Order: sequence, then structure tokens, then C-alpha cells
Amino acid sequence: MFDVIRIPAFKDNYIWLLRKGASAAVVDPGDARPVIAALERQGLSLTTILVTHHHADHQGGVGDLLERFPAAEVFGPAAESITGVTHRVHGGETIRAAFCDVEWQVIAVPGHTLGHVAYYGAGCLFCGDTLFAGGCGRLFEGSAAQMADSLDRLAALPDDTAVYCAHEYTEANLRFALAVEPGNRCLKSRVNEVAVARAKGWATVPSTIALEKASNPFLRCGEPEVVASAQRRKADAIGDVAVFAALRDWKNSF
Repeated sequence: MFDVIRIPAFKDNYIWLLRKGASAAVVDPGDARPVIAALERQGLSLTTILVTHHHADHQGGVGDLLERFPAAEVFGPAAESITGVTHRVHGGETIRAAFCDVEWQVIAVPGHTLGHVAYYGAGCLFCGDTLFAGGCGRLFEGSAAQMADSLDRLAALPDDTAVYCAHEYTEANLRFALAVEPGNRCLKSRVNEVAVARAKGWATVPSTIALEKASNPFLRCGEPEVVASAQRRKADAIGDVAVFAALRDWKNSF
């Protein structure tokens, strides 16, 4: 339906450029400069901007992009203050973006921020800082219960969904995951594969929902080894939300 092009930005961000013919969309443009360079290099016109949340490294380039492409539509969370948004979304909507004929489900995923949303369409998930390859976002505004519920919502998507998160955090995330669940064979294999990829300078994103469910501890809060590890950190971590909270606190200082 469209091509997805990875645009590195800042230290470890990924901005996602979606190309269909001569039209393009961009997801979470924290910096306009590399986006404009990519558009010019490929002769593309920007028609759509998708923003997941209000942090500057995800939306700081919107204004400059609109100066260059003033007719572009901008989708962003209604509950957050983001300059330039023309279509405010809450989650639960189905939208159509101008750059291609694809229906996108908007999914409310509070936790990292209170208004955070994700976009799912054509087998692709753009989830900002909610679900990472091997991990999840910090709880800057929301609660552990909110984030655990958001992750459950994403984990319910089809297994072959391509997960396009917004940072290259995979190697560090998997070091933590291995500390939580050292007996997980899939995880051990993934750690080795990611180490090889990063040594060669390759990206480790996108992932898939199936791979995350098999090796991401934050999607495995009911697994016995994960529960046992969480309870060694916090004895009263009983139930999926409490286990998630214990893991997230542990990861914060890992």
C-alpha cells in the first residue's frame, strides 16, 4: 500500500516517512530538516502528518513542515497541546489520510503521556513511545494501570503487525529483558541477533507484535519467570498491573 522509510533524527529517534507515488506522510517529525531533505531527494509532496504525543522530539518539526507544505493535514491527540493540528483525535476513530487510500485505526494508549495515541493501518503500527522493541515507554504522565492496559490493547493486534516505534532502544531494552526472564529462549536468540545488527550499524526496528509477545517482558507480565523476577524486586507485586509496575520501576534504574 505504501513504502515506509526510516529517517534517523537526534541521538536515537526514528521519524517514519510513508511514501505512495508522489505523495507522502510523516509520523512524529521532531525535526523538520531531515524530513524536508528526504522529501526533496525523492521528489515527494507532504500531504499528511501523524503525531502520537506532545513531546518535542515527536512534534517539534511540525511548524517548519507546515511552512513548506501549508496544505498538509495534521492528525494529533485532542487531549494534548500541539501547534498545527488540524484533525484532533481521541482514539477509537477510523481516519483516512490524504496520501493514500488506507483506513487507519486511532488507538488511545495513555501512559507515557495522558493523550498518547497510536495509528494502525495496512498491517503497520506507529506507536510512538508506548511500545518499544523489547520494552515500553516511561510513565511521565499516566499510571501503571493505564500503560498496562494500553500495551494489552496493542498486543491484541494481529501477530504479523509491523511495529514502528520511535526510538532505537532495542539493545538496552533486551539487556533488561534478559535480567527479567533469563530462561526465555526466544529472548536469548533475539539478544544475539540484535547485537550482530547493531555492531553492523543496522536498525532493529520495525519489530512485530508476535516477537514482542514472545520476548518483551512488559507484554509477559503473567509468565511465571517474569512474575518471580518482579516479586523479587517487590514482594507484593501480585497481578499483571502490579507486576508491570514493579518491572517499570526496576527498568527506570537498571
